Amino acid sequence: MKQYETRVEALGPWSLSTSRAFWEGFAPSALTARPDAPDQLRSVFCTDGDWRRAEVVVTRHDDRARLVLRGDGDLEAAAAQVCRFLSLDVDARGWPDVARRDPVIADAQRQLPGLRPCGFHSPYEAAAWSVLAQRVRIVQAAGLRADLVARLGDTGAFPAPAVLRDAELDLPGRKPEYLRAVAEAALEGRLDGAGLRAADPDDALRTVQEIKGVGPFAAELVVLRGANVPDALPRHERRFEDEVTERYGPGHDPATVAEAWRPYRTWAVVHLRALREQRTHEIAGRPGRRTV
Repeated sequence: MKQYETRVEALGPWSLSTSRAFWEGFAPSALTARPDAPDQLRSVFCTDGDWRRAEVVVTRHDDRARLVLRGDGDLEAAAAQVCRFLSLDVDARGWPDVARRDPVIADAQRQLPGLRPCGFHSPYEAAAWSVLAQRVRIVQAAGLRADLVARLGDTGAFPAPAVLRDAELDLPGRKPEYLRAVAEAALEGRLDGAGLRAADPDDALRTVQEIKGVGPFAAELVVLRGANVPDALPRHERRFEDEVTERYGPGHDPATVAEAWRPYRTWAVVHLRALREQRTHEIAGRPGRRTV
């Protein structure tokens, strides 16, 4: 097994502890935490393209993230993927300016200091999650995912597309058919993380919606949280509209409000959703598993 190490400068605010706390409540991701290493973030995943297992340990040293990766595949590509799903590849030096323009976002930044939205490991995993989560509760979808990882995954990593495509899947409804379609799309390069990130978001959404079983809502999840696009808005997310109404008052158009958030509109949405989830679970008096 090879090892690769790199250091990445985090331009703008970044807190490893805040990001780790956020990801620990992110149901679809396989984050492993060690009580004896509170200043580390660890995960395992399949690398886009070669679909080989990689494991990463992320620590912070001054303004740099230190990434140590192990695996048998393209670890340099895996490091770029880590930077993408942890939003470390985004120049966030302008993020505090959004707070100066919008007091609601200023409050969110104060409550979630240094948060960079952590997404799915890849658009492929986001698309698979969207299928697993159809017509079931989040806790059930998380159970289905955990079973796939246990039966078909590579030591904690989500199953590679070729494995998922060829497996016998005992899942409800049309989930097996849709998961195979997602796997085929990944193998054909239609769920490439770098490509979807670089494309115009509307073009990326159209590409993803061509995959069987992936509708408009799921496509937004794949692009905004799978490719971790930093500046786009969900158009099929009712909870986002509700949050804007609650925070800004009735009659405020979300797209108009969001103009002040450019070029970090996705980040602002994630911050508002994270705070909403926090409030919901505090009221309920229980910890939660968020899906923002």
